[in-house]
Amino acid sequence: MSQPTQSDATTHWTPTHGAPYRPVPYRPERMPAAESLARAAELRERMARRRTVRQFSADPVPEQVVRDAIACAATAPSGAHQQPWTFVLVKDPEVRRRIRAAAEAEERLSYEGRLGEEWLAALRPLGTDEVKPHLTDAPQLIVVFQQRHWLGEDGSRRKHYYVDESVGIAVGMLLSALHLSGLAALVHTPSPMRFLREVLGRPANEKAFAVIPVGYPAPECEVPDLVRKSLDQIVVEI
Repeated sequence: MSQPTQSDATTHWTPTHGAPYRPVPYRPERMPAAESLARAAELRERMARRRTVRQFSADPVPEQVVRDAIACAATAPSGAHQQPWTFVLVKDPEVRRRIRAAAEAEERLSYEGRLGEEWLAALRPLGTDEVKPHLTDAPQLIVVFQQRHWLGEDGSRRKHYYVDESVGIAVGMLLSALHLSGLAALVHTPSPMRFLREVLGRPANEKAFAVIPVGYPAPECEVPDLVRKSLDQIVVEI
C-alpha cells in the first residue's frame, strides 16, 4: 500500500514566530542524470508553449485542478517562511462582473493618459486596451493578495518579510502549474487595485497583487506574434 502524501493529511499552519529551530532530515532520492536531462528538456518544451490568453471559453474547468495548482503555488519559498499570500477563488458571475466594471473604470483612466506615452507604446504590440472581457468570460478568477503583516484574531500583528518577492514567486509557480495542467491564464494588474479588497471583503492587512483569469482558450483565441529572448540573451556564465 502506498504511503499517504501530504495532500492526504490535514495540516494547519500556526505562526512560528519566536519558536526554536527544529530541523528534520531531508533525503530526497537523487534522480539519475539521464532522467534529469530528459525531464528538463520536456519541461522546457512544454513551458515554451505557455502563452498569456485574453480570449477565454466559458466552459467550466475542473475545480480540483485549480485548487491543486494553488496548492503548488503555496509551496513557494517565502521570507522567514511566513507564506504571506491569500488566493481568493472567484466563481460567482456577479462578483466577476463587479470586478470587471471596477477594473475597466481604472483601466480607462490609464489608457486615456495616466500611463504615459512610453508605457502605452510598450503595450501597443500586445493589442491591449481598457476593455477586459476575460474577467467575465473566464469561468474562474484567482485574485492573489499579499499579506503585508500577519493579523491575529485578537488584533495582534507581526511584520512579514520580502512580501513582494515571496508572492511574485508564488504567482510564477501558479502560472506554471496551471499551464502544465492544461489550463490557460492571464496576469491582470489594474492600477490601482484597492477596489479588489473592498469587493472581496478582505481584511486590512491584505493588498491585492494580481487578478488571474483561469480557463480554456476560446475557439477563436488569438495571441500576439511574440519572440522570447534566447538563452544566450538572458544567461551570463562566469
